Amino acid sequence: MLDVAVIEDARAAEASLDPMRARLLAALAEPGSATTLAARTGLTRQKVNYHLRALEQHGLVELIEERRKGNCTERVLRATAGSYVISPSALPDVAPDPDRTRDQTSARWMLALAARLIREVGELLAGATAARKRLATFAVDSEIRFATAADRAAFAAELSDAVTALVARYHDEAAPGGRPHRLMIALHPSLKAPSATNGPDPA
Repeated sequence: MLDVAVIEDARAAEASLDPMRARLLAALAEPGSATTLAARTGLTRQKVNYHLRALEQHGLVELIEERRKGNCTERVLRATAGSYVISPSALPDVAPDPDRTRDQTSARWMLALAARLIREVGELLAGATAARKRLATFAVDSEIRFATAADRAAFAAELSDAVTALVARYHDEAAPGGRPHRLMIALHPSLKAPSATNGPDPA
């Protein structure tokens, strides 16, 4: 089972977004059959089988074992991943395009960049998995508490200058056999912890 899988097909995305099927996917983090899932969900075994067939058809669950019980065969399934991300390629006609409008201070442009990251890394990961190769990536995740908005602006300016200098140092347009890599850096306010009285604060 993968830690995270990217869903690129629109029909697979639709199947995963069905509330009951999403619940079954979560339950199948551990192997289960229609019988065991029916007991956990309160659905009939026939109804569970119906949903499982749809999930299996789209590669969201996989058969890991068949057990013979009397005249019946019990199929034991497991989710193909612990969690799923839906790629913008599942909705190509309305997928965001960060090249359409470039604005470093726009949260919506940041979302468009993030969407492109999911799409491109998802496609690369699928290719690497099929070729049984490791995908070379690098990521940094950190949290900074700025004292003032001025400090935040100064940090952003210094970071931009540092990245520009590094890119200039290592970028070689004419390198034989070289491969382009995409670099994306994002800075945004952290979500506040949910309040016991007021609920989640989106700011």
